[in-house]
Amino acid sequence: MTLQISERVQKLAKQAQESLREQFDRIDGIAEENTRKVLAAFQKHRVAEAYFAGTTGYGYDDLGRDKLDEIYADIFGTEDALVRINFVNGTHAITCALFGALKPGDVLVSAVGAPYDTLLGVIGVVDKGPGSLKEYGVEYRQVELVNDAPDPAGLAEAVRDPRVRAVLIQRSKGYSTRSSLSVDEISVLCAVVRANNPSAAILVDNCYGEFVETREPTQAGADLVVGSLIKNPGGGVAPTGGYLAGRHDLIEAAAMRLTTPGIGRECGSTLGNNRSLYQGLFLAPHTTAQALKTAVFAAKMMEQLGYRTEPTSDMVRHDIIQMIHFGAPQPLKRFCRGIQFGAPVDSFVTPEPWDMPGYDCQVIMAAGAFIQGASIELSCDAPMREPYTAYLQGGLTYESGKAGVMLAVEELLRGKEKDI
Repeated sequence: MTLQISERVQKLAKQAQESLREQFDRIDGIAEENTRKVLAAFQKHRVAEAYFAGTTGYGYDDLGRDKLDEIYADIFGTEDALVRINFVNGTHAITCALFGALKPGDVLVSAVGAPYDTLLGVIGVVDKGPGSLKEYGVEYRQVELVNDAPDPAGLAEAVRDPRVRAVLIQRSKGYSTRSSLSVDEISVLCAVVRANNPSAAILVDNCYGEFVETREPTQAGADLVVGSLIKNPGGGVAPTGGYLAGRHDLIEAAAMRLTTPGIGRECGSTLGNNRSLYQGLFLAPHTTAQALKTAVFAAKMMEQLGYRTEPTSDMVRHDIIQMIHFGAPQPLKRFCRGIQFGAPVDSFVTPEPWDMPGYDCQVIMAAGAFIQGASIELSCDAPMREPYTAYLQGGLTYESGKAGVMLAVEELLRGKEKDI
């Protein structure tokens, strides 16, 4: 049995790949540098077989868990880190960071417009249930984008209020249409905050951005970065969890929110998952590069068919997300179904839009993954609202990601033929 891919799509794929050699070489160079960084950290901290043993119950004295914190801090260039399977997703990790950094009467500022949909309930912009920052007396403001780009002048004005105690910068575009932020762009925003409110903590939602560049936001002025282990840093191996890396006081405060005051990071059994977390981190630079190549290839394929993409196939990347603008619901759904058909798991399932918790509209998700919801594995999702933009990410290997994209294009073209 072979994948059913027409000669037309194979020809388009060959043309696309041949035009991307320079991009692929650049991505491979970044992966090589980041791999050396990770390997050096493993060697510096003398990673040993004993660290892979798990704990149960309270999880006291988990050597592997505590050593992994040190390794993350080293890689991200920070004082401290907190890496735990107890974080249920990236939103949970960010929530702990925000509640740790803010107290009643404080003000939180979002530097680049509205954050990702699932954080709106955390902040209290929308009512998603009890326990939001708003309910605890934290005020929220956001600096709107100007021409789909950050507004440094607006940020400077917003943070001058001494009650502003935390500034949130979302690196990835989320479900917006702006470009994802480079580390250099984040550095500029950090400098603006420092100049106008030196005491404010700068938190970066780093999801989808780890290892895409050779520097991380904490090496460019941020006080804390937060992310999910079933995205880039888990390398497609970590089964769940999240991480924080940054200032020691912010890490400690977040740890108290993850568990409880007086316990913090001291508890939290790893249940035999340490090996997967270590191995995932070791593979992360390479796996991230595979996802980037898949995204670049997808962009080129869709551009050849006349679709608008962001970033375009020739642009330098700052996260693994690829936007494809379809302009209508039907082609969007067909593309997502094709991605699902190209998955190694649940390839026989047909994704349909549904009311997903935390979102204000129906969302379609194609994700035939070994780990549920792992967006470092090839997946494609989209809110079912105008302008009907798909967000493609992941690919454990470029070869499998390429095949998935080709099957999605096949499904898209087949649907077009039916419409004629």
